[in-house]
Amino acid sequence: MSLPFNLPAYLERIRLPARATVDHHGLAAVQRAHRLAIPFENLDVPLGRGIDISSDAVFGKLVVAGRGGYCFEHNRLFLDALAALGFEARPLLARVWLNGGGVPPKTHTLSLVTFADEQWIADPGFGGSYTPPMPLVDGAEAEAPDGATFRLTRDDDHGWMLLRDGHSASTDGRGGGEGFQPQYSFTTDTVWPADLEMANRWTSTAPDTRFTTLKVVSIVLPHGFATLTDRQYRRRAGEEETAAVIEDPRVYRMRLSMMFGIDLSKEDVAALGLF
Repeated sequence: MSLPFNLPAYLERIRLPARATVDHHGLAAVQRAHRLAIPFENLDVPLGRGIDISSDAVFGKLVVAGRGGYCFEHNRLFLDALAALGFEARPLLARVWLNGGGVPPKTHTLSLVTFADEQWIADPGFGGSYTPPMPLVDGAEAEAPDGATFRLTRDDDHGWMLLRDGHSASTDGRGGGEGFQPQYSFTTDTVWPADLEMANRWTSTAPDTRFTTLKVVSIVLPHGFATLTDRQYRRRAGEEETAAVIEDPRVYRMRLSMMFGIDLSKEDVAALGLF
């Protein structure tokens, strides 16, 4: 049985000074604060610790221990927080189209939030870039603080498609190109806990996938984005861009802590096998 959700601790973790209003403005405030404060990362996968998406485990890791997580962890925590704040929300599953190739599997989750007769999507757990909450309306557009524009369109084969038009340096390096590029597709079908468990298990254990072959970290900046994929570091803040390959494990550990707020021991960094 899960412990009651500790809303004050969550709000302190995301540095949100006041309880959010239960409307799309409040939703945007919570999601933005969440993604600015809590990094996206999959480092427990290469460290052999597995990904537990139960409410207690996710709260313990992302709030109490001050770590980050990937989409299934972020959106579990976010849904629990929304429920505690009085929002009506449920999970959805999505196919990420950033890697090219054929139809991708459902390896991403986001949240569907309902206000009276309106539905919105919200997603604090997309590691590729920052997507603001958007109304679930064909042709809806939203501009992210980094300058990118997102668009939702109906898709004959996959339900809904989220597209992005923006600078590639405000991403994790995928999904670039001129004009609107597909990010992920989803339907509004009911997603059960077993569906999330299955998708999480496959995403974190299947061989030759992004999360079992790469060490991935990202964080949203007030007007930009920073990523660390294996030893490749990229940061864009406003018009300022930085890119470097990290050659020293001490620098890697320092970068994890200072930019992404992730504190790993020397032994953990060595166990990642990057150096």
